[in-house]
Amino acid sequence: LPTAEGASFDSHVEEHNSTCLPNTRIELLHHIRGWVNDENGKPIFWLNGAAGTGKSTIARTVARMFAGQRQLGASFFFKRGEGERGKAKRFLTTIATQLAIRVPELRPGITKAIDADPAISDKTLKNQFDQLILQPLLEVGNLPALVLIVVIDALDECEQDSDIRAILQLLSRTKGLKPVSLRILVTSRPELHIRLGFRRMPDGTYEDLILHDVSKETIEHDIRVYLEYELTRIREERSLPLDWPGQRCVQTLVNMAVPLFIFAATLCRFVGEPSGNPRRRLQDILRYETADVSKLGMTYLPILESLFATQDRKEKMKLSREFQEIVGSIVVLESPLSINSLARLLGKAKDDISCRLDSLHSVLGIPNRDDVPVRLLHLSFREFLVDTSSKKSPFWVDERATHEKLASHCIELMSSSNGLRQNMCGLQPGTLRSEVDEGIITSHLSPELQYACCYWVYHLKQSQRHVSDKDSTDIFLQKHFLHWLEAMSLVGDTNKCAYLLQTLCTLVNLSTSTLSSFLQDARRFTLRFRHILQDAPLQIYSSALIFAPVASIVRKAFVDEMPGWIKALSKREDDWDACRSVLEGHAGVVSAVVFSPDGQLVASASYDATVRVWEVATGSCRSVLEGHTGWVKAVAFSPDGQLVASASCDTTVRVWEVATGSCRSVLEGHTGWVKAVVFSPDGQLVASASYDATVWVWEVATGSCRSVLEGHAGGVSAVAFSPDGQYLQTDRQDIPLRSPTTPSPLFQRTQLSHIFAQDQWITSDQRRLLWLPSEYRPTCSTVNKDVVCLGHSSGRITLLQVRTA
Repeated sequence: LPTAEGASFDSHVEEHNSTCLPNTRIELLHHIRGWVNDENGKPIFWLNGAAGTGKSTIARTVARMFAGQRQLGASFFFKRGEGERGKAKRFLTTIATQLAIRVPELRPGITKAIDADPAISDKTLKNQFDQLILQPLLEVGNLPALVLIVVIDALDECEQDSDIRAILQLLSRTKGLKPVSLRILVTSRPELHIRLGFRRMPDGTYEDLILHDVSKETIEHDIRVYLEYELTRIREERSLPLDWPGQRCVQTLVNMAVPLFIFAATLCRFVGEPSGNPRRRLQDILRYETADVSKLGMTYLPILESLFATQDRKEKMKLSREFQEIVGSIVVLESPLSINSLARLLGKAKDDISCRLDSLHSVLGIPNRDDVPVRLLHLSFREFLVDTSSKKSPFWVDERATHEKLASHCIELMSSSNGLRQNMCGLQPGTLRSEVDEGIITSHLSPELQYACCYWVYHLKQSQRHVSDKDSTDIFLQKHFLHWLEAMSLVGDTNKCAYLLQTLCTLVNLSTSTLSSFLQDARRFTLRFRHILQDAPLQIYSSALIFAPVASIVRKAFVDEMPGWIKALSKREDDWDACRSVLEGHAGVVSAVVFSPDGQLVASASYDATVRVWEVATGSCRSVLEGHTGWVKAVAFSPDGQLVASASCDTTVRVWEVATGSCRSVLEGHTGWVKAVVFSPDGQLVASASYDATVWVWEVATGSCRSVLEGHAGGVSAVAFSPDGQYLQTDRQDIPLRSPTTPSPLFQRTQLSHIFAQDQWITSDQRRLLWLPSEYRPTCSTVNKDVVCLGHSSGRITLLQVRTA
């Protein structure tokens, strides 16, 4: 299984990060020990606190403590901007790998999952969790009872909020596992989306502790112990007088530090640097005791101002510009780069960068090798530098301007002679991406070139700079668009391309410009050929260009790159049709499709016994909902878009969580095929109609049946709640509800679409608009505003945009 390099607590990159000193955090560590070993303890412990309060140090200490007792199951230390450590993509595979090492009995289950689906590591978080962690834990043999702790640090530094919510929902499903019980320690800042994620967990799932609510006396004690220990070590190493620094000085530093442990850690690194005078540096820090600066200012200003200590005004200005360009780029980068890569991206001499970083070891992780990434030691350093209240400071980093420069550097690098070109890795036309060795890719696409391909659009967006005809962005796309798609396929980020192109569309000055037309066509091109681009990078030059419409702007621009060994003899499409994208993946007839209330997702039900949830914008499959044992006949979203209900020929209804793809409940009771399902306007009830001539009404929160509505003359194949929540409408009769539901505000606001797919036509207000060829005639359809979703017997789904205004 692929894992995230450097994510475990004992990895090389974490080796020199601190743990709690003896006689510090005594009560907290005792509390955590008790929670882990309490048979009735809740499965999750959420330790949250503001920046710099010591969360990661505590997490490392807990991981090391339980590793020594052979009770550590796994650890994952998130870090924003650290490649896969800042994303959820390799989170579960990393946890599963570590669990398999600790509990060898889990290996057969994990191996079985990999054999069944060799691409499991690229599937949804829900599928990874179910197949690689949950099922192996459930299937493990007769083991003695075992309690393991999993440490997850800095969850707030995971890039996607939606991934964080999914992780929390998945972790909540570990409750009650036997014989291997998991205790999961999660640390994070108390950000809103994380607080909401915990609140959505079932009762009894977690307990929490807020670090900045710990008593001031305890924090003072722990910071004092740390300072005395570190300053004593510095005194001994540098042969300073025995009375240095003195108790009064230590107390002053404690007062300046509380409640930020990062202040104490940073000042000790700064004072202890071999290149500096510890006594003078400590005096520089103490001068800030009465200064009118923030806590972070006290932490970082003494270090930064020491850079300018002996410089004249002209030299200070020069150094300030270099600092903002080099250090500003480091703190703004989305993923860390080495000194070598940074030099090539910025177009600067490697020695210039090394010299500028030499005095910053107390705030940056600067490795001994120039090909290893330079890292922030703490995210608060970035927050301090980009703080707009510090604009007059020579250290202030203009975030917008830095993003603009980085975007320009990325485009220049991709356009250079060592940048993008056709067939960069020397592959055959039909070579699959899965057949290409990673070493070949890294030898032809340098780390800085991969960075530029993945993040140039991000930097453009953050710079708030508009793009226009004939500017550097336009020139790059006209020459290198297909080369960029090839590179994105090689680095495994094809799914992002359509979104990035849409982002570029929003940055165009005029919607009528040539660049705008190119981007719209490029997005259609990317969506249409996304599947083959993802699987075989070089097919972008053959299959995609051959089958693109004659009028395609992209095809016209790159027709010369089409290989000479293939030529289309039959007539191609003249122009793009109304089909925005075809969603492929089902192995059977698609029986039902429905849009989410916000129009961002589509759910499709199939005779292959699955439901798939798709992203409308990119056409990619977000999750596959597996569990039914028969054809799935109907599917519905809840009014808030958080849940999906599916009805099946296996006589059950299942309710799924959209964020995680996990099944919340199985509603059993029908004795015949369930043909239709619908949520009430307030989302509190689900109604299901069946061929057993009944309609059942279920409570979403509990999964219990509220009522069975009988007396129909035959099977019921359609059901809906009336807009006011007073009636159930079926194809047999209207049924008054004993306990009417509350109409949803969202439902009341929604304007029903007047567009329909009927037989061979798309119609609007009963006017025929678009005739559908036989291959596009649906077995089912749904409409959201101006987008029509068609499900076909082939298992494919077609999206059409119909603008009638």
